[in-house]
Amino acid sequence: MRHRVAHRKLGRVTEHRIALLRNQSTMLLRHERIDTTLAKAKELRPFVERLITVAKRGLVDGAETTRALHARRLVARHVADKKVVSKLFDSIAPRFADRPGGYARVLHLGRRQGDCAEIAQIELVGSEYDPNAGEGGDAQPQAAAPSGVGGRLRAAAKRLAGGDKDKKAKKDTQEEKDTDPE
Repeated sequence: MRHRVAHRKLGRVTEHRIALLRNQSTMLLRHERIDTTLAKAKELRPFVERLITVAKRGLVDGAETTRALHARRLVARHVADKKVVSKLFDSIAPRFADRPGGYARVLHLGRRQGDCAEIAQIELVGSEYDPNAGEGGDAQPQAAAPSGVGGRLRAAAKRLAGGDKDKKAKKDTQEEKDTDPE
């Protein structure tokens, strides 16, 4: 029976498990979205939500109070990067000021090819991917570098077929300018 047994061990000793959760929470707060295994995501969600709740509690009275300083120190125990801590207090915690909980969401992505482990994406609520966002958002550039073997093969075939004529023309005009004696 598993009565009153709270957390997953994740196949690690205590110190390693705590270090894993601290590192993943730092990455999640920095990027606002990460991919990991489902078990790790389920363990990470309450850990991060607790950090956000502490940050919100520190911002209730204002940023210059002893309560805010204590909250920053409590968060800094688990998040070693000072930039991430300041991002948490400056932008993330005020975003969730009116929300009573549920700051993170776990989305199932399927199974990993190598070992068939279940993969999940954990993200902060309100940081969803928006393909129509401008350059300042999470939108990826249109001419992204091809990834994977198939993308590289398609890019090479396009180059061989003469698909990058504009780049070649720009390169030729640049060479002419370099050789011009003026």
